[in-house]
Amino acid sequence: MLKNAILGIVAGLGLATAPALGNDWAPSGPIEMQIGFGAGGETDTLGRVIASVMEEQTGWSIVPQNKPGGGGVAMFTGLVNEKPDGSVIALGVSMPILINLILRGDKLPFKLDSFEYLGTVTRAQLAIIAKADAPFADMKGLVDYSKANGGVPVAFDAKPQELILRAINEQTDANFKLISTKSSAEMLQFVLGGQVMASFNAGSHIQYLEKGDVKMLASANDGRHSYAQDIATLREQGFDLYVDPYFYFAAPGGISAEAKTAISDAIAKAVNSEKVRTIVENAMLTTVQNLGPDGTTKMLNDGLSSVRGLFK
Repeated sequence: MLKNAILGIVAGLGLATAPALGNDWAPSGPIEMQIGFGAGGETDTLGRVIASVMEEQTGWSIVPQNKPGGGGVAMFTGLVNEKPDGSVIALGVSMPILINLILRGDKLPFKLDSFEYLGTVTRAQLAIIAKADAPFADMKGLVDYSKANGGVPVAFDAKPQELILRAINEQTDANFKLISTKSSAEMLQFVLGGQVMASFNAGSHIQYLEKGDVKMLASANDGRHSYAQDIATLREQGFDLYVDPYFYFAAPGGISAEAKTAISDAIAKAVNSEKVRTIVENAMLTTVQNLGPDGTTKMLNDGLSSVRGLFK
């Protein structure tokens, strides 16, 4: 039901029209909205819906482009070299970038202050899932099953997820075989197809959870999920590990104040639209949360300090 609703919303995005925003600045051509993950996952869905709504509301041409790799690292590596003229913006997820900056910041061609930040969409609820008929129901069961079977494949699509799996391996000798993927959609298909025994997911699994095709083993956030209050967090299950990833927009450093204001205002209006709210609430079962340019910058800087302390 959720899948059909989402498809209907996306298909209908071009039917309505709205007057352009009243800003002096306007792009000289199409704006490329880069998306730091592969097609079909939550980040891709959010980006494409927001791009369509921005087009409706502004009259600008917004062209989504998937730039997967390294949980957004590949996209930001390219973004740092783009012209700061408002023609390219990027949608990423905070935790993979923050952790990569801590672990190998000296090897990356960008820092947090390499970019200007435009706003956020929401904070993701990250789950660990398995196929419904898997012979375990929680993380301890998955660990025990993996140990008894010489290690089982578990999928991830971002560095924070990989680090959680490695930490569990170190703590329990679970011997998980880590499988890198490009999106939640790919991880979900690996679970359903039996290529992996478990994976992370940030929303595309929910309709399959409702249909009974998959089950949730744990919340990987600091708290339980709104749609699965009976499923304990990793911390509650004895693993002091969690992530709270935000979906956020950035632009190349040096963008003019006029362009930054116009684009961030357009993003804010799109994020607050009924169509985006419906996607976030129905597909991800959470709420929109736009921190704005200053709040997004603060969230990332505070997050970097927090992650640095966690690793220490």
